[in-house]
Amino acid sequence: MRTFSSTVISAIALLGGASAFFRLPCGEPIIHTRIDPIISPGQKPANHVHTVHGAKNFASNSTYETLRASTCTSCKVKQDLSNYWFPKLYFRDPKTKQFEAVPNGGLLVYYLNRGDADVANGGPGLKAFPPGFKMISGNPRWRSKKFATQTGTQEELRQRATKWSCLRSGGNPSYTGYGFPTTDCENGFRAELHMPSCWDGKNVDSADHMSHTAYLSGLDNGKCPSTHPVAHIHLFYEVTWDVHSFAGRWTASDGWPFVYATGDATGYSWHGDFQNGWETTVLQKAIDTCNNPKDDTINGIIEACKAFTSGLDKHMQGCPRVE
Repeated sequence: MRTFSSTVISAIALLGGASAFFRLPCGEPIIHTRIDPIISPGQKPANHVHTVHGAKNFASNSTYETLRASTCTSCKVKQDLSNYWFPKLYFRDPKTKQFEAVPNGGLLVYYLNRGDADVANGGPGLKAFPPGFKMISGNPRWRSKKFATQTGTQEELRQRATKWSCLRSGGNPSYTGYGFPTTDCENGFRAELHMPSCWDGKNVDSADHMSHTAYLSGLDNGKCPSTHPVAHIHLFYEVTWDVHSFAGRWTASDGWPFVYATGDATGYSWHGDFQNGWETTVLQKAIDTCNNPKDDTINGIIEACKAFTSGLDKHMQGCPRVE
């Protein structure tokens, strides 16, 4: 499989800012499956196929306790037994009309100290996720851009939380914006997702799986609304697919031949899920201490965070896939 190490640098440039953060790499998915323990708990099959990273014990009825009982994770920190998932991407062959899975370079999750509540910004400090906490971002039903301007409402922030990049080479102009691109992406097609950072402080889930959380006023910075006063560390997903491996099998007249498992050929249904499986004290220690401007923690180097020194998993690629 092609690697996309160059995209890590570009993502840092996009995020910018001087706030502390660490990058959590996740290797091969543990499974591709029609299971969704947040939206469709206990239901098999769920509405569409997901690519799943993280704890081995992913299941349709996963709980914090079952995730914590996992014997391994596909992500780099052993004490993080969370699951991270998103819709699978397919190539639809213009000639045969058959669907083929598009390979990706794993998942990169940024844990960002952002917002007015961060100690670096004079706030009381960010909090680790509570046991049982779940959240989603994006909307699998969207097929178009809903807001032409930035209004700052929670629904508009949910749209702004999703973005796409077509990484090109040979002097071809790259694309960053909303919805799928229209050209080949020689260096990868990247989807990006901001998760909500604010919590109501009471409910670890809600009926719509959204209303117990909220976005910061500036999406990845700013204030939490008064209805959701607890500020968590900010999660940012980055997934890069090797669409270039299909370059010789379609032309511009075919239209962009890639589609999410949601049946979406526009890209707007891009979304992601998170189910917490962290050892709470470890994550809180990382939030509080891995922000030293005198060492590599300020640059997001996860190996530099002493909270994880004894728990870094050098064999995350060997975590057995669930069946």
